[in-house]
Amino acid sequence: MGVPPASPAGPQMWIRGPASQQSAQQPAGQPVQQPTQQPVQQPVQQAAPAAAVAPPGTAVGAVHAAPAAPAPRAPSPHRGERIAWVNAHGGGGASTLAHALGGADLGTRWPEPADGEPGDVLLVARTHAGGIRAASQALNALRMGDHPDGLRLVAVVLVADAPGRLPRQLGQRVRVLRSAAEVHRVPWVPAWRLGDEVDPLPRDVRALAALTGGPAGPVAGLR
Repeated sequence: MGVPPASPAGPQMWIRGPASQQSAQQPAGQPVQQPTQQPVQQPVQQAAPAAAVAPPGTAVGAVHAAPAAPAPRAPSPHRGERIAWVNAHGGGGASTLAHALGGADLGTRWPEPADGEPGDVLLVARTHAGGIRAASQALNALRMGDHPDGLRLVAVVLVADAPGRLPRQLGQRVRVLRSAAEVHRVPWVPAWRLGDEVDPLPRDVRALAALTGGPAGPVAGLR
């Protein structure tokens, strides 16, 4: 067996160590390319989530607090009443009639049966043109359902705004109201204008007691 040919690395290979396969395949006269060392990748550290910052002046723990519940409504002072007197306009006379015959004086607002207020309504207006018009508008609101649930109109109560007979034009408007609802008339009472008590009450006023179930005692002042 012949001696193997000398290695391209030369006789001093033992000094440098064995040549790599890449060096062995590198043509003569070409510089040896050193293998490129890949940089070691460091593990990426996840950034901690930023803490929520509350607006200036916000109390600690209030950032994610649930909205406060609405304050409960105070009970109505008219709970348990049998009937409600409602003015179609200011100064109709509901306060005076409620004082004389009993029932809830609600001013110019509809009762709220859901809050325990009476659902039966006596609608009060004066017999001047503005009062009759306001009563007509209130009746239309009832007809259109523009009111709280559970209301029932018992009657319209028209209180005289002056002594004597109604002018013909106003009498015609009253007849129109009668075609839409039961109407009761309360006559002109001079003592109420002065704030004096009336005893006995006029017959037409005492007749309303059948609707309210209340007493028909003396009363002062039309309001």
